[in-house]
Amino acid sequence: MNRELDLVCAEFVECSRSLDIIFATDVAERLAAFILGSGSRIRPRFLWWAMRACGGSDPHVPGALRVAAALELIQTCALIHDDVMDQSAVRRGRLSFHAQIALQYPAATPPQAPGPSRFAQSAAVLAGDLALCWADDLVAGVDLDPPVRTDILRIWRAMRTEMVAGQYLDLHGEATSSRSAVQAIRTVCLKTARYTVERPLALGAALAGADGATIRALTAAGRCAGIAFQLRDDLLGVFGDPEVTGKPSGDDIRSGKATYLLALAHSRARATGATTVIELLQDCRESTDLSGPTLSSVREALQSTGAPAQVERRIERLVRASEHHLAAAHLHGPAAHHLADLLGQIASPSQQAATTAPADSDGAAR
Repeated sequence: MNRELDLVCAEFVECSRSLDIIFATDVAERLAAFILGSGSRIRPRFLWWAMRACGGSDPHVPGALRVAAALELIQTCALIHDDVMDQSAVRRGRLSFHAQIALQYPAATPPQAPGPSRFAQSAAVLAGDLALCWADDLVAGVDLDPPVRTDILRIWRAMRTEMVAGQYLDLHGEATSSRSAVQAIRTVCLKTARYTVERPLALGAALAGADGATIRALTAAGRCAGIAFQLRDDLLGVFGDPEVTGKPSGDDIRSGKATYLLALAHSRARATGATTVIELLQDCRESTDLSGPTLSSVREALQSTGAPAQVERRIERLVRASEHHLAAAHLHGPAAHHLADLLGQIASPSQQAATTAPADSDGAAR
């Protein structure tokens, strides 16, 4: 996979150099470095093992590698744009794209400006657009049999729109202070489950020429695993150890993110008349000091509603459902085991969550 990305990026950077050296140096080369840097490659891995588990063989490998590379490129588009929207200065332990541009052109940032310059943010938006263009070019250029090509393009088009829709719903939830549990799950489904797991699985299965029943079973398994993954991530965002999760605890509360956890907590607090819980969560929004005693108070307030326990129970149901759907795909062999392990890694409750979240009334780890 990494070798394929090296080749793809080299091709696109060379094309950019033929257009303009400033554009190539500032944007294309920096974009290639971003793509080739650290990353889980989780979407390509789902595509690859689905292709293999569905009977894909050596003739399918070139096409699979190109489409897998396209998944990394569209993910890069999403990450760069996400950092601009969130005003995040760091990505994967390094400066985010817009922060790099701001550092390169300090004169473009007005004195005492609260964040990166308009120039830096605009350049990052263009870089994300370029990554999306590169991804589409890769998929459009893959040599596939006509029926397979039709399926791949259909899945790819759906995934692109779902990704944008999910991101917008995420922004909309924050802007409107949404506390709808239904909308929170819808956002998770579009932004994470389909884009990260379900569609990559569908692409891999389609590349191998899998039948409709197999693809439906695989995608259902992926959707359940993807939702479980995001719900677990939301719990870790509040109860996790930052040194383990790699992100500060309480960011979702500070930003007012419309997570399923917070939607449940608000609903349960309203139902029981626990106005102090609602007021505490509201007071913590945009708080500059959400740590120590304050964070402990937030955690206790959330626990008092029973929302974390309900999220844990839903995760457990989703894990079982994912396993059930995967079994219905009737896949066998080493590749099928790899795929099952990969789904289990993202869907199953982690030990970290079990040790940081409180115990349920029956003593089970949540």
